[in-house]
Amino acid sequence: MKEISQSQIENFKNFIDFHDFFYICGHKEPDGDCIASSLGLSALLTKLNKEHKLLNAGPFKRVELKKYADLFSNEVDFMLDEERKKTGLIICDCSEIKRLGELEGDLSDIDIFVIDHHKTAEESTPIENSIIDSSCPAASLLVQLLYEKLVGPLTKETAEILYFGTMTDTGFFRFLSENDANVLVNISRMIQAGANPRSTYDYITSGKAYSTRKLLGLMLEHAEQYLDGRLILTYETLNDTRKWGQEGRDSDALYSALLSVENVEAVVFLRQDTESTCTGGLRSRDKIDVSAIAAKFGGGGHKNASGFSTDGKLETLIPSVVKEFSKIM
Repeated sequence: MKEISQSQIENFKNFIDFHDFFYICGHKEPDGDCIASSLGLSALLTKLNKEHKLLNAGPFKRVELKKYADLFSNEVDFMLDEERKKTGLIICDCSEIKRLGELEGDLSDIDIFVIDHHKTAEESTPIENSIIDSSCPAASLLVQLLYEKLVGPLTKETAEILYFGTMTDTGFFRFLSENDANVLVNISRMIQAGANPRSTYDYITSGKAYSTRKLLGLMLEHAEQYLDGRLILTYETLNDTRKWGQEGRDSDALYSALLSVENVEAVVFLRQDTESTCTGGLRSRDKIDVSAIAAKFGGGGHKNASGFSTDGKLETLIPSVVKEFSKIM
């Protein structure tokens, strides 16, 4: 990952100084990095004596995020025109308002600052008020650098939440490369401030409901190989969700199990969310850029981990996704 430049720090500080009130918001269906980077920014604004409100459309499906749900609202306060001019929106762990989901209220015409680390964000139209680094494995790391530059050393509480977010997106270092030595240096400061690797790992990986194991088995049963076995695709139907609940999916374990299959280069998980909409999760090994596939269906993300939401049904979406993969594999 890159160091945040002085001009980026100054742009962010100017954005903070100019506004009196802030909304902090990440993408819908948040993961650990989304929530942790939001809370890290909240800690930063608190230190700078700036009023703010945490937003997220949810749902908070992941068991490790349940305790944070009450800290977030899905409602935007009514604002007079003069108040709107002095309000800033900080979007973290994504770069587009449409990915924030359904929030009750109006966020239009509010000044925006984006903090993101996704490849598709960096490739899109540049945003003047932004810190976007696709070489950074977690938005929480970008928030850490901002906090340290503007406030000073991390508190124990802030170090713990940012470490939690970083471990979510790095898979406890599994997704780092030989070029990420400085990432470990930054993480070491979180640990020095009080973050506990063992307890964080136990917290993230334990407490899963029995239904997650049942649904995991069902997803493995649905899995099919394509493109000479290099692609595995599995899916979740509406009936699957009704039987085992919306909280029954453990995608991390699913991706890990399927990517371990011999000769597999990419894995796709599709879920029928409603009668007419689906979501997709894409994972790959080093060579396959799944963000390019996700972009075809209105999504985005990292080279090796991306997702999307789209209109359609599984029976037509599955062949469409396989067709797109056939163009790059």
